[in-house]
Order: sequence, then structure tokens, then C-alpha cells
Amino acid sequence: MNLKIRKSLLLFLAVLLSAGMLFSFVNKNDRLFAIAKNLDIFASLVRELDSYYVDEINPDELVTVGINAMLEELDPYTEFIPEEDSDDFRLLTTGEYGGVGALIGNRTGKNMVLMPYRGFPAQAGGLRIGDEFLKVDTVDVTDLQTSDISRLLKGPANTSVFVQVKRGEDTISVNLTRKKIVISNVPYYGKIDDQTGYIKLTDFTTNAAADVRKALIELKAQGITRLVLDVRDNPGGILKEAVEIVNLFIPKGKEVVRTIGKLENVNAVYKTTKSPLDKDIPIVVLINERSASAAEIVAGALQDYDRAVLIGRKTFGKGLVQTTVPLSYNSQVKVTTAKYYIPSGRCIQAIDYSKKDENGNANSVPDSLRNEFKTKNGRIVLDGAGIEPDKNVESKTFAPITYSLVARNLVFEFGNEFFLKNESIASPRDFNVDDALYNEFVAWLEGKEYDYTTYVEKTLEDLVKYSEKEPYFEDIQGSIEDLKKKVNHSKEQDLVTFKSEIQEALREEIVSRYYYQEGVVEASLRYDEGIKSALEILGNQQQMNQILTASAKK
Repeated sequence: MNLKIRKSLLLFLAVLLSAGMLFSFVNKNDRLFAIAKNLDIFASLVRELDSYYVDEINPDELVTVGINAMLEELDPYTEFIPEEDSDDFRLLTTGEYGGVGALIGNRTGKNMVLMPYRGFPAQAGGLRIGDEFLKVDTVDVTDLQTSDISRLLKGPANTSVFVQVKRGEDTISVNLTRKKIVISNVPYYGKIDDQTGYIKLTDFTTNAAADVRKALIELKAQGITRLVLDVRDNPGGILKEAVEIVNLFIPKGKEVVRTIGKLENVNAVYKTTKSPLDKDIPIVVLINERSASAAEIVAGALQDYDRAVLIGRKTFGKGLVQTTVPLSYNSQVKVTTAKYYIPSGRCIQAIDYSKKDENGNANSVPDSLRNEFKTKNGRIVLDGAGIEPDKNVESKTFAPITYSLVARNLVFEFGNEFFLKNESIASPRDFNVDDALYNEFVAWLEGKEYDYTTYVEKTLEDLVKYSEKEPYFEDIQGSIEDLKKKVNHSKEQDLVTFKSEIQEALREEIVSRYYYQEGVVEASLRYDEGIKSALEILGNQQQMNQILTASAKK
């Protein structure tokens, strides 16, 4: 057996061993014998493929596919992390890496800077949103994948990297010195009004609790008397950070979450260990369908203790705990080892991966099987489907023309051209896309492709598709053609009808060029329905008390 096959088989074996499935070929029960037998079959299969298959095989790739297919049978969160992906995984869990500090991606078929992070080498060296990558060191990167360019930009701190980009008609070259990049979990915090503080929490990597604590201390020093904590679109992360964030608002010694699994060593109770920073300040937590895991622990624990009012939409429903186990050859497996339960006793996991239908699909927990629990004040809450808000705010929808302008990168390109022509703009809160600038955008669109299908046109297409199967189609075909002519959309009219939401998209895009990630967040607050609802409730103490004390039926 060649070295590559031996390495691959060791990796495959290590995945099984890491889950605690130690085995012997002699005097073991049927389950462990089955594991040993199937591993032997697998090894034989790879060996014979290497010998007999008509083309050369790549055993590393082949076995990795086998590992991933095996893990897909379990749940989406149990995954194999090969050595070459360990840096990306470390970034997801710690928020730290060695590099230049920029989000990069592909727009209009070109790899470019999408967001330089303030204070890091890319921004300090003058790279801007929209700069197209030409070279990294001596490598021509114009035709490389974004992931490949990212790897070239990363490296040990204090090492140099040469970057050449195209900006408009100019070619710009810079020498950057890589640094240890630590991305803040709180890209923005500030005052919404004289009394209300706002903290945007986007991740739960290392130092998330410290980032929130720092923001809260500074906001309190500015005189805030109430708080909006925004965990919308937060995918979660480190459990300990979630516990410490809850501890900022509830007393020492209170249970925040417990984990329960098959093995005794994964069972644990996590309690607050410190005196809170502020146990009385009124809080609203903003949540949505993309708030998951640790974000749900924070929102759910504060709801269970009736410490905050939750506003938004039902959260994702991830109540599974993963443990990262090291494997051979610097690879790892992230494996689901437990479920977590918040203070009321509920688990908010929305999908039962242990029970799948005949097509192999896992299903959501049906309403009939959801159980009732009670918050500290006796409010009824349910398990099995994420965290439900105390007050619902519908998701914002945009017209097809707005989606088209954004998806086709026309808003992005206009932002680039505006930035090249304008040295500065007003603050994120004060900058507006006025009529003159909007008319400039409309004129700029002339001759550019941004066609789209309106909701009415899509409905009419469906009507035609189904009507064609009916025997009376010929009788109504003329009427359908007349209807088509009447609903045929006018892009020019839509630019007028949906002007305000297109202006909003332009405004945030332009602001990002001058004020980066934090500016985008600040600029979005003015039109945010969740913020409006939060201010309404925080401004009415009687309503807030009623929400937190009523025995509300869900």
C-alpha cells in the first residue's frame, strides 16, 4: 500500500476513533466488530481501486469524499477539517489570522477588495473597496480563485507582501506588512438617541464578551439609560463567550445553559461567575432567522430570566454543541457531542437529525411535539423551534428592480465611481442620496442591462404554463396576450416608483467606501424597523413591564 493510501486510511480511521469508538478485532461486541469489518472492506476497496482502476486515482481526494459523505449522514455541523483548511477554521473560531485585514471576493467576474478592515494593513496601505487584484508578490492572480488569493495574502505576522491592484484606469502597487488580524465581534456601537445605546454583535469568537463589555462601559459613560443589543445575522460561536455576555446583565450564580450528551464528560452546567455590569438597565435584543447557536443562548437566557424583550423574528434553531477533536496529520473533526438547554429547561433545536424520512431528509420538530416551559415570571415559552420573539417584526422585502440593481453589481459599481470622484461625504447618519445624485445614477444606468421579472409577470407566466394544459386555452389565449401587454413592466417607471429603497441601497454602498463596516451599520439604523420597534418599547416602561410579566400564550 503506497504512502498516500496509508495516510488516507489513517485519517478515516482517526475520525471513527475520535468519536470514542475504540475497537479490537477479538472478543468485542457486534457493533465494534461491524466497524472493524467495514474498515477492512474500505481499505481493501481503496487498495484494489489503486491497482485496477483504468485511470490514476488520488487517494487523498477519494477518501476525503468518503469521509464527508459519511459525516453528511449525521448532521450539517459534524465536519472533517483537513490540514490545509485549518487556518480558515481557526479564523472562524478565534477571529484571528495573520494577513492584511481585508474581505475579498469576486464581483463582475473580477477578484477585488470588498471591505478593508479599519486600522489593519490593507486599509492603512491605501487599498479600497473595488480595487481589482492583479498580482500578489510575483504571482499573476487575475485568473485565480478568491480562496487562492486569500491564501497568498495570509502569512506570518511581520512578513511583507507585495500587492498590485487596478483602480479605475490606474494600476497601484503597495508593499504591505502582515499583522496578526483580530476581527472585532462588535463592528459598531453608539447612541441611537440621547438615552439609548446600541451594540451590534456579529460573532462569538474569542473576546466577544470583552468587546461587548467595553462597548457597554463606554456607552454608560456617555449617559445611556437603556440598551439595544443586536444579534441579527449572528451565526454564533464560542459557548463561553455567550455565558459571559449574559453575565453582564444577570447576577452571579445563575444558570445560563447546560449541555447534555451521550458521554459524561460533555455534560456541563454553565453559570454566571461574576457580578453583573448592569442588572437593571432595560434591554431589547434584536433577533432574526439567521441568529443561531450562541446568539440564541444569549437571547434565550435573557428571555428566560425576563431580563430583556426580544424583537424580530424566530431564530434559526441550533441547539447542538460541537467539540473539535484533533486527528492525525494535523487534521481535525468537529463533531456534535451534546444538546444545550437554556434556563427554562428548553432545547431550541429545530431539526431532529436522528429521524429522517424515506428520502434521507431530516424534518423540523412538529408543533404537536413541542413542549411548554416557563420563564422566571411565568411566561410560556416553547422548545423545538428556535427562540420566538416577544414582538414580531416582519422581514423587509425589496422590489425586483432593487434586487436586480444590487445582484448585477450596478449599485456596487456606481459606488466605486462615486468614490473616485468625491474625496469625502457627510457622516453615515447625515449622508443622503439626494435627487440630484439619484438622477445621476439613473442617467448612469442608461444602456446597462438590469432586466428582471416583476411579481405580476411571474404570476402571469405561471398562469400561462398551467393554462396551456387545459382544453379551453385557445379560448383565453387572446385575453392572456392583452393582459401581458398591460402588465409589461417599465424599468423607467420602476426607477420612480421604488426610488426610496434604491436610494437606501445606494446610500449604504457609498457610505461603505468612506466609513467601512461600522459606517454601513450606522447608516442602516435610520430605516431599521427593528430599531423603531425597540425605541417604541424602551420608551414605554409600562408596555415593557407588561410584556415581561404577562403569561403570554405563544
